[in-house]
This record gives sequence, C-alpha cells and structure tokens, in this order.
Amino acid sequence: MNKQQNILIIGAGLCGSLLALRLGQRGYNVTIMEMRPDLRKVTISAGRSINLALSDRGIKAMKLVGLEEKVKPLCIPMNGRMLHDLEGNTVLAPYSGRTHEFINSVSRGQLNGLLLDEAEKHENVSIHFNKKCKSVDFENTTALFMDCDTNKEFVEDADVIFATDGAGSALRQSYYLEKKFLFSFSQEYLSHGYKELSILPAENGAYKTYKNALHIWGREAFMLIALPNLDGSFTVTLFLSYDEGEYNFNNLTTKERVLEFFGKYFKDALELMPNLVEDFFENPTSPLGTVKCSPWHYKGNTLLMGDAAHAIVPFYGQGMNASFEDVTEFDNILDKGYADWETVFKAYEKSRKKDTDAIADLAIDNFHEMKGHVNHANFREKRTLEMAFEKEFPNDYSSKYSLVTFNEDINYREAMLKGRAQDKAILNMLADGEVSTSLDLKDKEVLKPILEKVKKATEAILEDDRIAGLYS
Repeated sequence: MNKQQNILIIGAGLCGSLLALRLGQRGYNVTIMEMRPDLRKVTISAGRSINLALSDRGIKAMKLVGLEEKVKPLCIPMNGRMLHDLEGNTVLAPYSGRTHEFINSVSRGQLNGLLLDEAEKHENVSIHFNKKCKSVDFENTTALFMDCDTNKEFVEDADVIFATDGAGSALRQSYYLEKKFLFSFSQEYLSHGYKELSILPAENGAYKTYKNALHIWGREAFMLIALPNLDGSFTVTLFLSYDEGEYNFNNLTTKERVLEFFGKYFKDALELMPNLVEDFFENPTSPLGTVKCSPWHYKGNTLLMGDAAHAIVPFYGQGMNASFEDVTEFDNILDKGYADWETVFKAYEKSRKKDTDAIADLAIDNFHEMKGHVNHANFREKRTLEMAFEKEFPNDYSSKYSLVTFNEDINYREAMLKGRAQDKAILNMLADGEVSTSLDLKDKEVLKPILEKVKKATEAILEDDRIAGLYS
C-alpha cells in the first residue's frame, strides 16, 4: 500500500501511541489528535486510572517496537495475589507454578509518556494535544475537532482514520448515530463501581506492606485491591455496589461511616491508610462497563481499535494488554501484503473480534473469582492442584489464568475454551472424590496419573461442547 497516504489517529492513549509508533516505524505519515493535555507536561489528576498490569501479551508488543528494555525499569514484578482475610492474616497465592511467570505493575502515565516520546522521534509522526474529536464523517474520511485552548472548530482530512479514543469513542458514536450501515453496539455496566484510594510510602520511603504482589481483600460482594508503585506507594481500588448491601457507594456519605466500613472489613488496610477519608471524598466513583460492537471498520476508511472497539472491566489485568495485542495482530495483517485498507481491516477484524469478545467475558468471570471464589475451599483445592501440575510438569499443563496471561501465542478464545474445560474437569473430579489435595503432590509418580485424568476429562468436555455446537 502507498505509505505516502496520511493516517489520522484519534486518541494518544496507550493504544494510539503504540499504533502511531509502529506505523511510524513502517514509514507511514501519521498525525495523532488527543483531547487531553500532554501528560508529560501536566500533572494527571488522581482517581480515574486503575493501575495497570503488564503481562506477556503486552510485553510482546513492546518487543515488536523495540522497547522491552526501556519498559522494564517502569515495572514492579508481582508474583501472585496476596490474600487478606478479615483479621488481617495473609497468604500469597502465586500466579503460576512456574517461577519465571509473573505480571508487572506499571504506571499508566510513565508508560504512555515513553510511547509518545518514541513515536515523536519519527519525523513522519506528529502529535497534537487539546484537540477534541466531536464527530467523524467516515464516508469522506474527515473528522471534526475542537481546539480546547481556543474553542474553535476545524476539520482534519485524512486518507484513513484509526480511532483509539477509548470507551467513549467519537468514531463509534458516529457509526451508531449516522445509521449509514448495519452497526451493532452493546454497553453493559456492572452493578459495582470503583473508587481509587492510596497507601502512601512510609516516612523513609519504604513500602508499608509486601511489595511484589497484587493485594486482594475479597469480601464476596465487594473487594479492595492494591498494586505497588515505584515511589513506595500503592494504588488502592475499592470495588463496591452503588446501591446494594449494608455498605454501598450511595450510603458511604460520612467520615464516620467510611471508617466504620473499613474498620469492619479491611482493618489491616485501614491501619496503612491515614489518608483514607481525604482520598475517599476527593476522588470520584466511576462505573465499570463492557463495550462490544460490530463492525469495527467502515470500508477502507476508518477502524476502531483498543477500548474504542472492545472496552472491558479490569479484573483480568488484560485491558492494556489486549489493546497492545491489537497493534501486534494488526501488524501481522499488514505483513500479509494486502493491496488496500478495506481488505486489511476485514482480515484484522475477522481474526481479532472473537478474541476480544472472549477476554471481555473472562474479565467478568475473574471479577467474581477475585471478590469471592478465592476464599472458597474448592477453588483453593483446584488452584493447589494446578500449581502442582505447573511446577512438576511445566510443559504439560497451564491453568486458565496462565493460558490467558503467560501464553501470548495462544489466542484469548482458545485460552478461554480450554481453561474453562480444565476448571470444570478438576472441580468435577474434586467433587466426586476422584482426586484429592491430601495426596503427596510433590511426588511426580503420584501427580502424573492425576494430570492424565484431568487432561482426558478436559478433552471429553471440549468434545461434548463441540458436539453441542457451543463452538466450532
């Protein structure tokens, strides 16, 4: 395709800046328009940026653009979930039985800033801030913007437009409102919202609790999580119903009631958060939703990517990774040498949408797992078996979480189908007394026949699902 064409990217967030960098590396002329100020020059307000977990799919994208080594200093490895009970007792539940597998806590702002810096190094990439997209004429490949500094409107013309402008995408809204073609759209919210809080560093700058874990206070109907930051602090997020239960966002309206709630359910966290009340009432309560839509493209003119195409809830730590993988997969399609953008867009969406639908569903599953299932005996027995399988037979077994998080060459849909079948097989066998965690799971000779049973049962479940037509 003609690389002298002008490409417009709407949105300079994580997906947009990575896409601009990769297309710039490929030699395309790229212009990015971003409605916010340059995050490298202003202080980003707190309260709206759930901490990000960078895992293997995202790291694969960093390798693609040659940034793996520059990203590493921004990361804090998290080897597992640190589970906190009501009394403040903790247990570390590793993410994998393979010691080299972990996820990374990373600052959204620092990572986004790095991608912008690298994109700007290319003369064929230009980035403009404080330019809000109001609508897109996808038939004529133009976009209407407002300059946030002058309030003046202007039209940007391009040969092709990519929208990476997040869950509130202006292009997706134009698809929906213009009704020029059949466009399917769904947006579903959880009954829970989230509020960002913080654990500040100790006076000497040290971490007040264990650094290398994702901390979880799962309480069945709600939960608190905490992820480490490079400065010794933790970003803490409360996930709570808006209006259900004894305590909810709608009735936590006084200092006394907030302290009562935390004292009852998160007392060890409360001891680390003298700033709790200030954070609670200063930071907004935000919704959690899933966006699915189809098609993502209009002819060869426009394409939705990242959250604009498939926003998900954050409970699998895959939102950023999925958006980064969009760029990796799009790059793979470009490598096929198609002659026009419409063919590229069709091939990309055909290969990608089934996977983004799968990770959206998995993220909802993991919400229920994190807030409650991790405390259940049958779940812990299942995880004990899986950890033993991964440790003793690292090449023969991966849990659903490992398939999604640490197997970047397996697509999300395949990981979901196989992972769910494995979960069902193990839970059935535990319930029927066919396997037991009371056995010596460090003895390979004891463990191997159990693993073979699980694999056989998993294949039977997958085959039954195929016969039932649940998937092809």
